Amino acid sequence: MVELKTDTSMDAMYEAGQVVGQALTAVEKAADVGVSLLELDEVARGVLRGAGASSPFLGYRPTFATTPFPAVICASVNDAIVHGIPNDYRLRDGDLVSIDCGAQLGGWAGDSAISFTVGAARPEDVQMIETAERALAAGIDAAVVGNRIGDIAHAIGSVCRAGGYGIMDDFGGHGIGRRMHEDPPVPNEGRPGRGLALRHGMVLALEPMLIAGGTDRYREEPDGWTLKTADGSRAAHVEHTVAITDTGPRVLTAR
Repeated sequence: MVELKTDTSMDAMYEAGQVVGQALTAVEKAADVGVSLLELDEVARGVLRGAGASSPFLGYRPTFATTPFPAVICASVNDAIVHGIPNDYRLRDGDLVSIDCGAQLGGWAGDSAISFTVGAARPEDVQMIETAERALAAGIDAAVVGNRIGDIAHAIGSVCRAGGYGIMDDFGGHGIGRRMHEDPPVPNEGRPGRGLALRHGMVLALEPMLIAGGTDRYREEPDGWTLKTADGSRAAHVEHTVAITDTGPRVLTAR
């Protein structure tokens, strides 16, 4: 069931989204050659703690997971697409890093992700991140009353495919509200004019995930969480929580 949020609820979700944005900004600023992924997780924990927020990631265990998630950020490096568990890996010059973070504040959730490079960036990584951000922007532009979920999916997928990138079939965006994952699912590829009609009060997390090698195939790591590209190529992931309103899309996690 899709819950329509009131304007007051969307305002409260904006507050949660701003905490997420602050955490991501702090993590990106702290990310440098030699810094560990665990240290980045600590940075995000500090921002959440300072805002009086909790993490919807920490302890989260969906049906596909064998163990609860142990951190407040997903830290995915190079060929890791999403759901990377922070560990003692220390960032190296040229790494491509994707950070996903959520916050729970006042009973409402926010969810967002960024991708960036550390040190000397590879031009192809910069291009993929820029394409991911364009795909996200296209999805947001399509998130208007009267459109359908398929219009968002088509907008995102068209940008990704035009750039020659692969897209995971089984993972995409989602509804969000009191819980981090709610109905409806939002694929990263689809047919326009299909699916659930968008209405004022729907709140969606849109999250393009791009695979540089052009293949859609991926593999799961033994940790039961991290998803990596099947061919070892690099990946990028960006995300915003977006409210559908009668006056247009409202990005609740804008930084």
